[in-house]
Amino acid sequence: MTLYDEQWWEERYAHGHTQWSGRPNDVLVAETTGLPPGTALDVGCGTGGDAVWLAEQGWQVTGVDLSRTALQRAAAAAAERGLDGRTTWQQADVTTWAPPARAFDLVTAAFLHPAAARRDDVVRRLAAGVAPGGTLLVVQHDPSDLHTVRHGQDPDRFATGEQLAAALPAGEFEVLVAEARPRLGRSHEGEDLPMADAVLRARRR
Repeated sequence: MTLYDEQWWEERYAHGHTQWSGRPNDVLVAETTGLPPGTALDVGCGTGGDAVWLAEQGWQVTGVDLSRTALQRAAAAAAERGLDGRTTWQQADVTTWAPPARAFDLVTAAFLHPAAARRDDVVRRLAAGVAPGGTLLVVQHDPSDLHTVRHGQDPDRFATGEQLAAALPAGEFEVLVAEARPRLGRSHEGEDLPMADAVLRARRR
């Protein structure tokens, strides 16, 4: 088993170590509210919190993740809300998988964190799936988020919003947001902790 490979994630889900809240990411809500619903791709969708929320807003959503267990839970969450017709789920290794070219009005990836050597390639392949006039939204832990680093994350997997933007194909996108966005997180002891997310939002020209 290799860190972050399919077996690693399956064991995390099987043993209850990866239990997300089921709520959508705050950055996703802030950056997509007001966009006209269309087709959306949620890459690294996990148990479907973001994808289900988008479907509730009227989007037709495809969720992609490496973990089959996560996808099963995402599909169940969508079904509970009557969103089967607005959601589809696909198992794939998103560090090598490519979406259909220019097929989605929104491509979003939250806390995917590929290895540094693959990061630019992953960003470019995600960007390739964005339709003309569509939006790319990438959210990661910012390198300044030292709390996350101290809790075992590899800081080399983190990038700034500006570094993410630099990976986009030249001239094809208008960068709307490329920044570190502070937020409050929660420690294992229930205490509020200052954190920061790297946010990239760009529109295909």
